[in-house]
Amino acid sequence: MNTKVLVLDIDGTLTNSQKEVTENTRQGILNIQERGHIVMLASGRPTPGMKKYSQILQLEKYGGYLLSFNGGRIINCRTGEIVYQRTLPNSVIPGLWRFAKDNDCGIVTYLGDSIISGTRMDEYIELESRINGMPVQEVHNFVEFVDFDVNKCLMTAPPEKACEYEKILQEKYGDILSVYRSEPFFIEIMPKNVDKATSLDRMLSTVGMTRENAICCGDGFNDMTMIQYAGVGVAMANAQPAVKEAADYITKSNDEDGIVTVIDEFIL
Repeated sequence: MNTKVLVLDIDGTLTNSQKEVTENTRQGILNIQERGHIVMLASGRPTPGMKKYSQILQLEKYGGYLLSFNGGRIINCRTGEIVYQRTLPNSVIPGLWRFAKDNDCGIVTYLGDSIISGTRMDEYIELESRINGMPVQEVHNFVEFVDFDVNKCLMTAPPEKACEYEKILQEKYGDILSVYRSEPFFIEIMPKNVDKATSLDRMLSTVGMTRENAICCGDGFNDMTMIQYAGVGVAMANAQPAVKEAADYITKSNDEDGIVTVIDEFIL
């Protein structure tokens, strides 16, 4: 059997507009795992914010994977082993925090099952908390508190400001960090050369597979690298226009069980 690795973004791809996995999509994914294919969830979310979907899709039972923090960490769901991990240089934390304070941005990182906020709560941090089902812990001195390894920082701002800040941060930190928006109001700050494609490539090599085995599905800007990398790159009908341009195939929307169409077309 030509084993496939189905790599799925979560929000806007696996889940519908209500952030739910439909029963049709769930059954389709269980079906291909029963047949020996591998499923990986690939998201900008922190690892705890993905575990609900891992349980729904029984990834622990079938040996699936979670790629979290946009590729900052990959875990094997069956063993709990960290297959791959990259972290930010601790030296950048003070500058990022100062930028957030000076420009009235939100800034958060993640510790265990909590979101650590170095600024006042805004609507976007509240959304991040709600999406992931993780509480927010506001800390008075973010720089002193963050004395642990960080896979990702997230800055938040209204879309028109976030676009401007993204460019400034890219110019300032582009030599050592990857900076890009996953949503119009979320600025992802990652270690340099960490993205979904780079980390997926590392995972595939550990299991003796190549990019030709991968079918990658997504809708957002942070999905473009893996869509361009994959043997088959799939954009949802609800994807950003640039994502559709990067894809080999455009499936139905996340509200029309677009993943089921991909499974029927490319795996079954």
